Amino acid sequence: MNNSKAGIGKILPVFMSFIVMGFIDIIGVATGYIKQDFKLTDFVAQFLPMMVLLWFFVLSVPAGVLQDKYGKRNMLNIGMVIQAVGLGLPFIHYSFAMMFASFILLGIGNTIIQVSANPLLQDVTPGEKLASYLSTTQFIKAIISFSGPIIATFMARSFGDWKFVLAVYGITSLLSAFWLSMTPIKESKPDRKPASFASCFGLLKNRFVAFMALSIFLIVGAEVAINTNIANILIAKYGITLETAAYGISFFFAGETISRFLGAIILNWIKPRFFLFLIAILSLAGVLGVFFAPSNTIAYISILIIGLGVGNMFPVIFSLALEKMPDRANEVSGLLVMAVSGGAVIPLVMGFVSTTFGPLVSISVVGACMLYILWVSFYVRKN
Repeated sequence: MNNSKAGIGKILPVFMSFIVMGFIDIIGVATGYIKQDFKLTDFVAQFLPMMVLLWFFVLSVPAGVLQDKYGKRNMLNIGMVIQAVGLGLPFIHYSFAMMFASFILLGIGNTIIQVSANPLLQDVTPGEKLASYLSTTQFIKAIISFSGPIIATFMARSFGDWKFVLAVYGITSLLSAFWLSMTPIKESKPDRKPASFASCFGLLKNRFVAFMALSIFLIVGAEVAINTNIANILIAKYGITLETAAYGISFFFAGETISRFLGAIILNWIKPRFFLFLIAILSLAGVLGVFFAPSNTIAYISILIIGLGVGNMFPVIFSLALEKMPDRANEVSGLLVMAVSGGAVIPLVMGFVSTTFGPLVSISVVGACMLYILWVSFYVRKN
């Protein structure tokens, strides 16, 4: 199917699933509101995003196996429905336990969406346009991530309840699933066995692949940690309200959005290995800016700079890993998707540091992640 021209009527509902995929980044501002509503410590609050992102490790490969049996479109629809149910739970009863359950379902649903959406896009896209379309979907996803905190703040200030953003996202997820279910798509069949846990983890014996997997683990972890902690850092340092501090999250996602748009152009002239070095330096400069910023305005700019650096790290690392072992692309992809589970661990570490040493000190966790990426940029240039 990917070598034939698919109608726009088949491409659009698949594109819509990437919009739904971006809804997961609402966990950042949601964690801030839940922490405030239930008087949680920084450490306890970080168990919420952990419950979302842990499922990337647990379910990524099993979801890939199931979609071979039941079809990508069916699995994608199941993921969107599960996500919608999770987003709807807070309206049944708003409690910390219910939000815990909500985040678990959000994580399960979004994991299935992320595993199924890319290969389904391949089935409806002409082969020569796949790379362009994938870049477009990442750009769309970044815009959704950027707008989430703005929508939540608007709901809180206009209607007195930030949770209305969850209702908007849940209804949109259901409508997207209905649209896709009504769209006939002829799916391609895999020409080899899907990745397994054994084949994925076996690749860790290769030092290069192991370093790339750890890079993804730390990159995604740093992204989620900034998403879920930056508002708390800004409140502690400048004494601003949560609604005002939440704009820091939007600045971060704005940086990522700009970064992904520019990265697709810049990488036509700069080699990925050198580009990784440049964006690692840029991210470190942003971290230092947040730490030393004399005002929240300077801090917002520094957060934007972090986003500009971090935004292209995932696709660059992913491409370098596949380039190294193209004959094991299936297993490498499975391993790197499981490494997304870093988003469940690094925020927990950052929350612990924040509770123990103070919110401002916790930004050093992100700095440590970026220092590792800087080291990896030197490693990959030699290998």
